[in-house]
Amino acid sequence: MKQRAAGILLPISSLPSKYGIGTMGREAYHFVDQLKAAGQKYWQVLPVGPTSFGDSPYQSFSAFAGNPYFIDLEILMKKGLISKEDVESCDWGDDPSDVDYAKIYNSRFVILHKAYRASGFRKDKRYQRFVKNNRYWLEDYSLYMALKFYFGGKEWLAWEENIRMHKKSAVKHYSQLLKEEINFWKFCQFEFFMQWRSLKKYANKQGVKVIGDIPLYVALDSADVWTHGDLFELDERKKPINVAGVPPDCFSEDGQLWGNPLYDWKAMEKNKFRWWEMRMRSNAALYDVIRIDHFIGVVNFWSIPAGSESAKNGKWRKGPGKKLTKVIKKATRGSDIIAEDLGVVGDKVRALIKETGWPGMKILQFAFDGDNKSEYLPHNFPSRNCIVYGGTHDNETIVGFYKEKTKKETKYVRNYLNIQKKDEIPKAMIRAGYASIANTAIFQMQDIFELDNTARMNLPSTVGINWRWRMLPNQFGEEHIKMLRKFCKLYNR
Repeated sequence: MKQRAAGILLPISSLPSKYGIGTMGREAYHFVDQLKAAGQKYWQVLPVGPTSFGDSPYQSFSAFAGNPYFIDLEILMKKGLISKEDVESCDWGDDPSDVDYAKIYNSRFVILHKAYRASGFRKDKRYQRFVKNNRYWLEDYSLYMALKFYFGGKEWLAWEENIRMHKKSAVKHYSQLLKEEINFWKFCQFEFFMQWRSLKKYANKQGVKVIGDIPLYVALDSADVWTHGDLFELDERKKPINVAGVPPDCFSEDGQLWGNPLYDWKAMEKNKFRWWEMRMRSNAALYDVIRIDHFIGVVNFWSIPAGSESAKNGKWRKGPGKKLTKVIKKATRGSDIIAEDLGVVGDKVRALIKETGWPGMKILQFAFDGDNKSEYLPHNFPSRNCIVYGGTHDNETIVGFYKEKTKKETKYVRNYLNIQKKDEIPKAMIRAGYASIANTAIFQMQDIFELDNTARMNLPSTVGINWRWRMLPNQFGEEHIKMLRKFCKLYNR
């Protein structure tokens, strides 16, 4: 990422679609064409793993698998695996700007089961290669998902004792009992990866690279923790001893209690970080660039005793640091990495990021508090080797952020951006990002559209209102494309 370029952050789920949620179908290819027309070199997505309760892509059932929701149904229709009548008989919701996850959950798997029964995928040589190339995780994940549905959707900690503890005899028993359902989940993964690779190949051909996003931690209710419990801080009953989060700060008096199980870094190191090596190798095959969320935790992490009601009584502990980044570099074979370095960034974090050569992030929403020494202001960027964002999926939209602020509160940002009115801020902020020395400038689609907080992607520590926003058909219009193309040309991106 050493050349000047620009990109757009838009999750797969936010693409337009007739069937409730964005997919890897026609609208995704159309969006790639629009990115090219707008002079954009990057398409950044959120994690594409299968989502669990709360629908967060950062709490996935697997660090390796793809989300079956993103399998395009029209592609399955063209293959003759399902009919248009099958799909249109389901209720996908009636608001094209919103994802109704309850309706998706109730309908998607019914349709995918029909496609599975009509498919001869097991005879496909591509499927046989896929199984061979993904044997590290595919069998475990498929059994895990079959078990989850068998036990009524309960988390694995609530399963029957023998299989909860991953006893070999129980694994063998359920692998036979649920053989057909296991094959269904393998089919879903095969379809996901075939569609994804086709889309990515098309994007690359159009000069657009895909930036993926991976959480540092994995969900407790995941195939990874159930299968590889010895690599996490779990007790003899496989329950978490300590969990992840961040300490109290100016944004939260209690800090953030994420609840993810922490890695047992000593066990990881003893195993030569094999799980991480396989995870990063898998993601390097998926994406052109990988953004590692909460990279700070690689150096030092906030450890909270399991059962705590807040993150207040946690403590800092030392992470693997350089030992892990060496493995990541080797596993990704030179793929570009973005280190999400937001939060409490100490000298050790800065030193490791500098040593890796990976770019960090600069958020313009954090910049204009009146202090001209802020590290997020463009004139204070330490080097070109960084990514400038207007905001991330966890932030308010730019319009939402400034909506309630007074003229006095917006004085500095208006002076800095050389504008008179508050409603000029979003466009001027995009221009400032493009004009900055940062090699890469990326803005959320919501900010390009100048939408308010009703289009916000995520409000941390809340459930049921997040990850739902969708772009409407034709909403990304010629006026937006012209503006971005103009800025790219003007600022050599």
